[in-house]
Amino acid sequence: MKETFLWVEKYRPKTIQDCVLPANMKKTFSEFVKKGIPNLLLTGGAGVGKTTVAKAMLDEIGYDYILINGSEESGIDVLRNKMKNFASTMSLEGSRKFIIIDEADYLNPQSTQPALRGMIEEFHKNCGFILTCNFKNRIIDPLHSRCSVVEFNIPANEKPTLAQEFMSSVENVLTTENVKFDKRVIQELIIKFFPDWRRCLNELQRYSASGQIDGGILVNLSEKNMKDLILFMKEKDFKSVRKWCVNNLDNDPTRIFRKIYDNLYNYFDGGHSIATSVLILADYQYKSAFVADQEINLLACLTQIMGECKFK
Repeated sequence: MKETFLWVEKYRPKTIQDCVLPANMKKTFSEFVKKGIPNLLLTGGAGVGKTTVAKAMLDEIGYDYILINGSEESGIDVLRNKMKNFASTMSLEGSRKFIIIDEADYLNPQSTQPALRGMIEEFHKNCGFILTCNFKNRIIDPLHSRCSVVEFNIPANEKPTLAQEFMSSVENVLTTENVKFDKRVIQELIIKFFPDWRRCLNELQRYSASGQIDGGILVNLSEKNMKDLILFMKEKDFKSVRKWCVNNLDNDPTRIFRKIYDNLYNYFDGGHSIATSVLILADYQYKSAFVADQEINLLACLTQIMGECKFK
């Protein structure tokens, strides 16, 4: 049986030089590889390469490491068991070990994050920590102060170069996978998701089942996106709904409200649920003009609909 892989894993860069990064960031991480990796807090939007960079640095040096997903393993028991067991032992080579905590901003700021601070101090001689997050303001100050913070910001003058670099990588992936493609469509897709490389590659793989990437992918993306959201809401999967909000903040929230409104009879079961959803949408669309945090407002809207409406 032929083994299948996610392209984001199969073609994940193995060295810092292979990563799609601004020149100054590539220089910074290359210096860490040469001179030693400190405890790090890597912050930036979804899919920009934070975890890829962390793995690439550790792989280049040959350090032993484990990866913890903070959104799935956020409880303090993970800290007490999995992480502590790893951090408290020496590697076979006697070298430094590392724990990568992906999406660390999902860790509880009242319990898990303070406990992590203590672990960083307790095992600092043996184990280093690399935290990644989308929102650094959700990481407590004591963790900030124990890490070197690197923000994944792309200077405007480097965006065209990096987009072209990623375009070349995508073309190589599609060619290797024997997928025919329209270059103009790939360009539009990269522009749509820039700089979320992971999402772009995931969408290309999903659509490539037909053996060809054409203009249809641009139409199907928005439809698939909304179907995913409605499924998460129907299943009362708050964690997935929250992730969906984070990944779709590049869209105007009012367009998302409108998309739900235009499909009321497709999504909701019964007149009461339809009427309730209209009132909720209207309320949060009005609020979106004033709120400071659009993600929280959008998530609050979807959560209320999820709780008060019945889905088909």
